Amino acid sequence: MIKDKSFFAEKSREIRRLTVECIGDLGVGHLGGCLSVIDVLTVLYYSVMNVDPKNPCREGRDRLVLSKGHAGPALYSILADKGFFPKEELFTLNRAGTNLPSHCDMLRTPGVDMTTGALGQGFSCAVGIAIGSKIKKDNATVYAVIGDGESQEGQIWEAAMYAAHRRLDNLIACTDYNKLQIDGPTEEINTLGDLGAKWASFDWFVQRVDGHDHLAILTAIERAKTNSDGRPSMIILDTVKGKGVSFIEEAGANNHNMPITSEQVQIALKELS
Repeated sequence: MIKDKSFFAEKSREIRRLTVECIGDLGVGHLGGCLSVIDVLTVLYYSVMNVDPKNPCREGRDRLVLSKGHAGPALYSILADKGFFPKEELFTLNRAGTNLPSHCDMLRTPGVDMTTGALGQGFSCAVGIAIGSKIKKDNATVYAVIGDGESQEGQIWEAAMYAAHRRLDNLIACTDYNKLQIDGPTEEINTLGDLGAKWASFDWFVQRVDGHDHLAILTAIERAKTNSDGRPSMIILDTVKGKGVSFIEEAGANNHNMPITSEQVQIALKELS
């Protein structure tokens, strides 16, 4: 297990660069939500998860369900960097005939464990995968990443209730709590209130950390694996939408799905160098 802060920082910069480049080549995409989840995905794929790029469908592997499927380009950048498919394919993002649609598709992309995009549904699938893992006794851990806007969906809370009922301590979920959604601040659209208290009331083991602090994320995952007392785990990640590129951060809710020019791509890459 990698615990090197400098490694994580450099790898996250590298993945942010790849993500900006592939979205920039298309000219438009979900930059904000991609950049906010890269740190947790970096910790999972480079230090925690038991996966094999040479055998992406191996039984007993850990699984990741990116329920906020519009952050797919961030996941694609990591999968390409890990060797699940050539990096050149990143520049086919969301084009005709691509294996990399803007939202994750398990039937097209090696390494993607669940098709997602209809908000809330991916999380239910993660619960189902965790149940299947328990039945098989394959010792896999199932990870899910959900959005804060997505957390306004009733399906999230139905799945949360059932996961606790089934005592799915092999399920570790993370909320990308960047506090913005497509129409504005989550607090104004439909407040989530005390998010940690909500999850705790559903009998989940809850932690809250800086979602851009790699070692804090790693520590929270380790605690989730050992201290959940049979409960599923929720790690609330305080993040910044568009993290790492100033003009994308400053765009606020407008960075949810934003155009980006070739000149802006170069500005972003310089910031991330």
